[in-house]
Amino acid sequence: MSITQQYLLDTYRASQHGEAAPPAPGTHDREAVRGLRDFRRFRAVVAGHPSHGRIRGALGRWLRGPRRHPVR
Repeated sequence: MSITQQYLLDTYRASQHGEAAPPAPGTHDREAVRGLRDFRRFRAVVAGHPSHGRIRGALGRWLRGPRRHPVR
């Protein structure tokens, strides 16, 4: 059963029971992603790590490779 079919079935059942219709699929996706991002930042702070820029910094270090000191 697809998401749309399940939504239509839930809407029908809600109308039969006199309840409010459920939200359409995808309505709260942005809020869910934002909540997950905030939770990951919270866990990073609690663990004592920086709360943002970790992936970009790690990728930059990986792409640059080992640092070579100039010969004096």
